[in-house]
Amino acid sequence: MADALPLSHATQPLKQITIDYTPEACSHCSISDTITLTYDIRGGARWRTPTRFHSGTFSALIQCPGGDTNGLNFNLYLSSQEGDKSQDEIDFEFLGRDRTLVQTNFFCGGAGNNERIHHLGFDASEGFHEYAIEWGSDAIEWRVDGEVVRRDERKEGKAFPEKAMFLYASIWDASGIAGGKWCGKYSGADEPYVCVYKNIHVPVATAVDDE
Repeated sequence: MADALPLSHATQPLKQITIDYTPEACSHCSISDTITLTYDIRGGARWRTPTRFHSGTFSALIQCPGGDTNGLNFNLYLSSQEGDKSQDEIDFEFLGRDRTLVQTNFFCGGAGNNERIHHLGFDASEGFHEYAIEWGSDAIEWRVDGEVVRRDERKEGKAFPEKAMFLYASIWDASGIAGGKWCGKYSGADEPYVCVYKNIHVPVATAVDDE
């Protein structure tokens, strides 16, 4: 078995973000350490950290939007560069068709197909829960409320995420994926939809200058 992930990965609150699109649909209060993303007639929004990181522990308390969220995807994930076809990526993705589920996944050099669906045992819109990604050189762990829901270890001869990555979060309409089978079909009956992130923590020592 690969070495366990370091327990000494020091983290610090995220105090600055970069908003990639629709800034009016994203609010950030560094004092309360809270970020909100809204999906409505304007579409969605996406924020990310200003810098990439090489490894470490990334976490946030998240309360997903309620109501009829069919079609929507809300998430917390690491990516070396959103939109790059050769990206490395590590995901938590909430599927609007069923908020008692979360999907984990990872990509290496743009290749994914590592999806797993996890039953949370609660509706992710009914309160805040902690979601954490622990990413080391030999293993990745996904945690929900401190419990490991998945662990993947580096295997000899197999690709493994190793590019420096931003922490991202977004809310978007995924109705077109798999004909609506993935996240459902969007109706918008309960707009606006607000996803709230707070107590976001990122590693202290592994940030790198933007490349």
